[in-house]
Amino acid sequence: MAAVLNRLPGSDCVKFCHRAVDELCGSKSSCRSDTADTLSLSESLNVLDSLKAFYTLAVVNNYSDEEVLAGMTDLDHSHTKALLNVLRSRKAEIHAALLEKTNCISSTSLQDFDWQLKLALSSDNISSLQTPLVSLNLNVKRNGHVTPVAIEMNREELNTLISSLEAANKVENYY
Repeated sequence: MAAVLNRLPGSDCVKFCHRAVDELCGSKSSCRSDTADTLSLSESLNVLDSLKAFYTLAVVNNYSDEEVLAGMTDLDHSHTKALLNVLRSRKAEIHAALLEKTNCISSTSLQDFDWQLKLALSSDNISSLQTPLVSLNLNVKRNGHVTPVAIEMNREELNTLISSLEAANKVENYY
């Protein structure tokens, strides 16, 4: 990335960095017009992807200026200064965009729950008599509206649900 980015004039480098942050924050604008004279299309796209990864990494890990500078030893001083200035000026915006992307993974969240254990004393199926059932009442929030959801499960279904929730918890704790 450094060798390709060094070919850009300083002012174009600043514009290109801002366009990378714009795209990272959700704005889809063409950066081709700024770099058409200097970089090929594939070079522009590769550098754009590298810059987005760089800014994401710097914001997620909350790198200090020294840590950022340590990772950019191959860049010219003016280009290093441009990358750092864009990072400083738009760090909060990048952070907000990354949080928004994370929050949008699931727009539904559990607000409250209640459960009851019931014993089925009569049924049209003789094998399900005296079967314990769990009645689970969930209040789920989606797009600002709370919706009640009622689920009734037998022992096997409850064990499957618990196993799934434990697996999801392990994945969440891993990352």
